[in-house]
Parts: sequence; C-alpha cells; structure tokens
Amino acid sequence: MKKQNIFSVLVGGAAGDGAREAAANLSRLLTNVGFEVIQTVEYPSLIRGGHNFARVTFSDDKIHSDYEALDILVALNKETVDLHFKELKKDGLVIFDCEKQDKKIINLPLCAYAKEMGAPPILRTAAALGAICWILNLDLEELNKIFKTVFKDKAEANIKLSVKGYENFKNRKITQIKLPKPKKIIRKLVDGNEAFAEGLIKAGLENYFAYPMTPSSSILHFLAGKAHEYKIKVAQPENEIAVINMALGSAYAGKRTATASTGGGFALMLEAMAMAGMEELPIVVADSQRAGTSTGVATRTGQGDLAFVRNLPGEFPQIVLAPGDQEEAYLLGGLSLNLAWQFQTPVVVLLDKLLSENMSACQLDDKKIKIISSKPSKAGKKYQRYEFTDDGISPLAFPGDKDAVVKVCSYEHDEKGYITDSSEITKAMCEKRFAKIKGIVKELAKHEMIKVYGDTKSKNTLVFFGSTKGAILEALKYIKKPVRAVQILCLEPLDTAQLKKILKESNRIIDIENNYTGQLANLIREKTGIEVCKKILRYDSFPFEPLSLADTINKILK
Repeated sequence: MKKQNIFSVLVGGAAGDGAREAAANLSRLLTNVGFEVIQTVEYPSLIRGGHNFARVTFSDDKIHSDYEALDILVALNKETVDLHFKELKKDGLVIFDCEKQDKKIINLPLCAYAKEMGAPPILRTAAALGAICWILNLDLEELNKIFKTVFKDKAEANIKLSVKGYENFKNRKITQIKLPKPKKIIRKLVDGNEAFAEGLIKAGLENYFAYPMTPSSSILHFLAGKAHEYKIKVAQPENEIAVINMALGSAYAGKRTATASTGGGFALMLEAMAMAGMEELPIVVADSQRAGTSTGVATRTGQGDLAFVRNLPGEFPQIVLAPGDQEEAYLLGGLSLNLAWQFQTPVVVLLDKLLSENMSACQLDDKKIKIISSKPSKAGKKYQRYEFTDDGISPLAFPGDKDAVVKVCSYEHDEKGYITDSSEITKAMCEKRFAKIKGIVKELAKHEMIKVYGDTKSKNTLVFFGSTKGAILEALKYIKKPVRAVQILCLEPLDTAQLKKILKESNRIIDIENNYTGQLANLIREKTGIEVCKKILRYDSFPFEPLSLADTINKILK
C-alpha cells in the first residue's frame, strides 16, 4: 500500500466563535495552492452555545473522506481541548489562548491580539490561521488573498491579525510540518448542496421553492443569492405543503422547477407528490436526510429515508437518485431535472447532511450537463394533455397557449384531462404512465448508475449508496484482502440485471449504511432475491471514519 500523506486540522469552539468560517478559509487556501481537500462540520441544534467544530483534511493525493487523527487542533475554548485532545497524532499540537503551555499545547494570545486592534473577538481566528500558515509553511499572502475575496473592504483587520499569528510562531521558531508538493490542478471548493444547485441551474432551473429545514436550507440560500444572475425565481412559502403545491403549479405553467427539504418536510409533501405522479407534472424534490426519526437529530447525518422515498403513495413511475459526492450531486442535479421533463414525472434526489454540508475540492464539468426538453406539443383544437402514446409520454403544452386547452386535476382523468371513474380509462391511464419505464431505463443506461471500485475481480464485495462513498473509498486503501466496492446511484428503477450479475459473482457481500435496518440490503433482496448477510450499520448520527471502517471490514474478511 502506498504511503498516504494525509493531514488534518480541526477548528473548534462555541457557536458564534467563527470556527466554521475559519476552517472554510483554510480549506479555500489549501485548495488554491493545489491540495486535495475535504472539510466536514459538526454543530448542535442551537443558535448560541454548544460545541461546534470543523475538520479540514488535505493531501497531495486524491482523498474522499476526512480523517479524525489530527495534526493541528485550534481550540477557541477549553471545551474543544477537552473533547478533541485525544484525537491528536503523536506529534500533533494544539493552538490555544492559555497561560500555560507544554510540548503539545502552544499558547497564542488570540483574544489579546483582537482587543489590541479593536477588532471583535470573532476575528481572533485570523491570527490562528496566520499561525497555521507558519506551521504548514504556506505563503501568508495567499491567505490574505482569501480574506480580501471573502471579506472585501472589511478584510484589513483579518490581514493584520493573520500577520500577528504568523510572526508570533515564526519568532518562537515553532516546529514546521513538511508538506508534500501539491498538484497544481484548478478545483472548486463546494459543498454537496451547492453542487446540486449548480447542476439544477445548468439543466435550466427556472423556479425554486423551499422552506428552510436543516440540512437542505443552504440550497435555498445559495439559489436566492444566484437568482438575479441566472434569472431564477426563488421563494420561501410558509410551510412544505405550500412549497410542493407551488412547485406543481409552476411545473403546470411550464417552468422547470425544484424544491428540497429533509425527512419531516418531505413527509408533508407526499399527497402532492402523488398528485404530480398521476398528473404527470415534472418536478425535482431533494430529500437531505438527517439522523433519527421525525425531527430526529436535526444537525447530524443518516440514511434512514431510502425505503420512505421509494415508496410514495400510489403507483406511478418513480425515479430515485442518490449521489455519493459533490461531483455526483452536480451531475445528478442536472440529470434529475432533465429526467423529470423528458418523462413528465417527479424525480427524487436523496442527499444527506454529510454530503449536503461538507465541502470538497472538485471539478464541476459544465460540458456534462445539457438541457433536455420534453416532447414538443401538438397544440390545436384536438390537443389532449394525456394523449395515449406508445412510449407513455404525451405532448406537453402549457396554459396561455392560444391553440390548446390544458386541463389538470387531482383525480384520475381521460385523455383531455377530464375527471373520470371509468374502470377502462383508469386501467389504461395507469398502463400509460408505466409505459414510460422502458424509456426511463434506456435513458439511465446512458449514464453510469452502478459504479465499481477497488479490485473489480474480487469475490469480496461491498455495497453502498450515498455519502458513505467517501469513507468506503478511503477504507479500500487499508483493507488487507482484495475487495471491490459497488455504488448504486439510481435506486429506482434499479438496474437489477447488472446488479444481480455483479453480486452472483461474489462469495461474500457486505452492506454498509448509515441506518439501523439495512434499507439498501432490503432493496437488493426485494429486487434480486439475493440475501446480504453481512452488514456494517452505523446509526448514532455520525458518519463512518475510514480507518475504523477498514478495521471492521478486515475483521469480517479475516
């Protein structure tokens, strides 16, 4: 196994101390100078107080997950030292504003520096970042460029404080860490929600409606900030029921529309989602999962909604996509909007807190997403919104078309859109909608919906979906026996034939999920008849850690 040059820095404090922003600026710096970067954030569901921290893991080689073992711990309060000191590597150190110091805890008078300059206490993190630049032998001017970009005309205080921290450590000759030379590859530092939103924009998003609910809220915030630039209408209605019904009305009016929530908000959308399925309205709904049942653990991660989102009320073609990283969130964001409009049906994208809020240095290729429209309308006096066709897709016109009367209702209907209780028409309409499946499967086959990593010939197989991808791909570097990892990106309709072929070649299958019931394993059994007997399940609201996961897999394969 190739030696990994992996480094981790954690910045922690109370809510309002600026730990997350400080880590984000460090991540931006490391990305700009060419390192591979992963940033994770953890915080309680509190406005003030509670322990907040962000961890930045970086390397000169490709990495997919953060690592808990720390090279540097920046503690903005004592609680951070108490909670994370045990995570330090043997030669790791703590930067802390304290009176006493030892070999591991190095004093840096952060508060005194801020007070001396008349700056608010939250800016003291800039001095810590300056000290980190000395330790990591990074150009301080590159950090100050970040400050100028982020804070613009308010950057001066941050710049002066960063110099204070840098000079303090330089004058004291604090031991520096020798970093490998990074690759000069231009990447963008984005979180999963931003990447997903960028994919929607690239696929022609016109309207976005949402009610803020962690961890989906930043999609709303990001798109609101981009609304003028991309001519998108963004609105925050009073609740998720209003959100989904506005989305249906928007799609009916001919606008490419999306929304997002988490499990509790998604639950409120079910009736309208079912209506979208029957009325063949093209919308995209993202569910960014969090831990626990109901409101659960609002700011932590989980994968407990898979069975829920793939079993919406009623029967109609359902499409459920699950990206595993930021680049896939971008691509599947665009694909989801195109699929919704190609096949006139709702599409669900399954995100989760880990993917939604964590940042990664990646490349979002805008050449990979093009706008694909619906079948053109045959507007005229004989226009029928639900005309029977061989592929189940009817010509689509919109209200305002002077040559067409476009009817949509909340009941079963005939070809013109009029309410019916005819058993013959009910049967025919159901079959019409399901006739789309053949085309959906054919379209999905153009994209890589099942990915295989590791030793592709190994009989030991890991199966997973979503954000567990990062920890699993990192764990592959430390697993002692040959193993392959199979990622499923489209959960409905599942490519049963391909998956069955892969799994039938396996002697041992291990399912890895962030839930209690092994919902992916249950789906595999339902669709393929293959029982996945070995499961590694984590449901304590935290994601998998690569080294710990590798250790568990090694024990199973021993």
